[in-house]
Amino acid sequence: MSPLKNTKMSRSTIRILIILTVFSIAMGFMESAVVVYLRQIYYPDGFDFPLKIIENHIGLTEILREFATMVMLIVAGIIAGRTKTEKFGFFIFCFAIWDIFYYVFLKALLGWPESLLTWDILFLIPVVWVGPVIGPVTNSITMILLALLISYFTDKNLSTKIKSTEWLLLISGSLIIIISYTYDYMNYMIEGFGFAEIFSYSKSEKILEYSAQYIPETFAWWIFIIGETILLTEIVSFFFRNKNK
Repeated sequence: MSPLKNTKMSRSTIRILIILTVFSIAMGFMESAVVVYLRQIYYPDGFDFPLKIIENHIGLTEILREFATMVMLIVAGIIAGRTKTEKFGFFIFCFAIWDIFYYVFLKALLGWPESLLTWDILFLIPVVWVGPVIGPVTNSITMILLALLISYFTDKNLSTKIKSTEWLLLISGSLIIIISYTYDYMNYMIEGFGFAEIFSYSKSEKILEYSAQYIPETFAWWIFIIGETILLTEIVSFFFRNKNK
């Protein structure tokens, strides 16, 4: 196959990316608005660790809200994408824009985070994820880069796919990054309970009380960097493989 002659992304793809950006920014504001309400209730003097114990129904609602957010972002990608690969690309694009603007709006509304090194709670499923804000922002920029490459090459060839070896790198890098976010918390929890006990329903009350005393100490930068390096390796591989087609 001859080298790519048209080096520009199509207008229709650019239009879709703009629409998805607007959608994701709006979702970012909705997410930050919920946090504003929760912090006014539980952290009127400003958010800080250790975490406050919240009512069970509020905690369950938060977990379901996180799940619903993922569903909405996935559905947006499915609707917008032309192929399975591009649907995935649009999903991670929406996720990344949403996540970045979540922090932008929190900064505008609350003056938080104070810096990119400020600790934050990232997710609650299946355990607490914590890390400095620069972590998820870096991940988001990485996702945007991959998403744009996917759409760019899909414009040139609808059969563009992520190869199995590239999927392996994506999944491995992502899991390693998740470990970096849960590493400090899990170390703390294992000091008080066995690994299996952390997920035991019979000890859920004691586990909740213990986890409420958790204060982040160190972030596993070395694990995070390994994960990001693997993701970037996949992106470089995807780029050069498709560029030379």
